[in-house]
Amino acid sequence: MAERLFRRAAAGRHEALSAGSAPGAAAHTVVLEALQELEIDASDHVPHLLDAERIDWADVVVATCDDACPVVPGKRYISWNLPDPKGRPLDEVRAIRDAVSHRVAELVDELDAKPAQEE
Repeated sequence: MAERLFRRAAAGRHEALSAGSAPGAAAHTVVLEALQELEIDASDHVPHLLDAERIDWADVVVATCDDACPVVPGKRYISWNLPDPKGRPLDEVRAIRDAVSHRVAELVDELDAKPAQEE
């Protein structure tokens, strides 16, 4: 959910990949429905395991898990303590979606305000 909301908010200015400490086989149907309400099609989403390669790729790691996420020294971590939408009814997933969307907007604003890194 966060990846798709981030992609829309960033509009190509920043990139996102999602991964989980214990990903399921497919995106939750109710999450897809909640995103579709915002005209975001995530039907092609494939869950991925959070591994060293994905952490290495990221400048910022947004964790929604507690102690299950691996921590790599030198990486910036942001913790979003949010409930897992798995098994929740659509109205609760909408509330989670809206909370994620709000946090994503704040993160994108912060990233937009950062001066470009010189290479």
